[in-house]
Amino acid sequence: MKTGFDAEKYLEEQSKYILERIGNDKDTRLYLEFGGKLVQDLHAARVLPGFDENAKIKLLARMKEHAEIIIPVYAGDIIASKTRSDFGITYDLEVMRLIDMFRSYDLSVNSVVITRYEDNPAVNNFINKLERRGIKTYKHYYTKGYPTNVDLIVSEEGYGANPYIEVSKPLVVVNGPGPGSGKLATCLSQLYHEFRRGKTARYAKFETFPVWNLPLKHPVNIAYEAATVDLKDVNMIDPFHLEAYGVTAVNYNRDIEMFPVVRRIIEKITGGESEYKSPTDMGVNRVGFCITDEAVVSEACKQEVVRRYLMTCVDYKKGKADEETLQRSKLLMDDMGLNDKYRETVKPARDYREYKINQDKKYENCVVMAMKLPNGKIVTGRSSRRMAAGGALLLNAVKVLCGYDDDLFLVSEEVVDAMHKLKAGALHKEKESLTVDEVLSALAISAVDNPRAEAAVDKLKELRGCTAHCTAILSDRDAQVFHDLGIDATCDAEFSSNNLYLG
Repeated sequence: MKTGFDAEKYLEEQSKYILERIGNDKDTRLYLEFGGKLVQDLHAARVLPGFDENAKIKLLARMKEHAEIIIPVYAGDIIASKTRSDFGITYDLEVMRLIDMFRSYDLSVNSVVITRYEDNPAVNNFINKLERRGIKTYKHYYTKGYPTNVDLIVSEEGYGANPYIEVSKPLVVVNGPGPGSGKLATCLSQLYHEFRRGKTARYAKFETFPVWNLPLKHPVNIAYEAATVDLKDVNMIDPFHLEAYGVTAVNYNRDIEMFPVVRRIIEKITGGESEYKSPTDMGVNRVGFCITDEAVVSEACKQEVVRRYLMTCVDYKKGKADEETLQRSKLLMDDMGLNDKYRETVKPARDYREYKINQDKKYENCVVMAMKLPNGKIVTGRSSRRMAAGGALLLNAVKVLCGYDDDLFLVSEEVVDAMHKLKAGALHKEKESLTVDEVLSALAISAVDNPRAEAAVDKLKELRGCTAHCTAILSDRDAQVFHDLGIDATCDAEFSSNNLYLG
């Protein structure tokens, strides 16, 4: 894969810039709101080839002696069982996954904060679960007067109603499981309590996108809009930055709209003029300085815009996105002069399905999946009574990587038959065909006494970073396997059958 981003330079520049914000005053504490994903930032890795998806947590690991972490999560998201789309897990589980991830990098997790706390069984059970595992938790309540009544917000009835989170290190990173978790409110509440205690504290914001020092219509910034169509984020020229410095900088609508309020709150807390003249001033993002190849990055962003459109089509079909979101996603793609076939695996998958249908009408309900291998070759796989299209695709892909003939059977027929019998018999499954993870299990079992199957298993890791496309909506289970393999899989907004439950 061609790279267009210097990951090492990014780590060096970003850590240096954050430490500069802390300054030399040992009595000053920096509350750093960390937007986006601290770990497995796959969007950044896709649009900035060369970006390490775990760069942010590695960045913090470099500063671990200075840093501790607070994780806010909105009570309403726990009650609603809100799900993180890329992993398919709820926000409460994501909080626990984040804690484990931080600990694996030897980072200090201070606590979890339940923001806008509600007395609800799901919320209270989550708190109990954390506390009984030794995780300190705090409850923050809805802030009275927010966001307009600054005098009430910055008072004992506002931020003063929240308990102070006991911290000890100069850098406090505030990162949540997703947007709307209450990161900003947690930072400002802490700022209030620090000044009430006679301490000095500062606030800064770390958002990777949009990139402030790239043009408004740069592909990186357009790709960010495509990724947040459901949030209705719009990139804009920061008018405060332009007025204060005469310099054009890019930010997004929510930050720009909230800046006057945030600045007034900070000034009320500190009792002096804010050090920030614009929302861009608050940021500590150095991504734009580490792009090394514009052409590579631009191409990656185009692919991401198309990818997001295909995903939005699926969300619309499932009822998860409204028509306005779908239209906005298509508009972003159209404005770049693209269509869904720009993704190289889309046309081969659709064409092969059409070929099979024209060849024999019995294939009318077949599903086809195509993947581009690291050497540029496109391989396909189709659904059958024996296995799902994704399983067939993976077997065909590793056969190509191993140099095997297409008609070679990697998986023992006896193993497949036994698994079919188990599903239809003891498990009473209506669909006997093997799912993607079941195909991989069958391949691993076959590898015990088949050296060719063993070699094929070893080749699976070479598929990381490949792109794939399916002519029907992937099941959550199959989609998760492709995610775990590191394969970027999209699909058409068509269900594989008319069955409402099994489909």
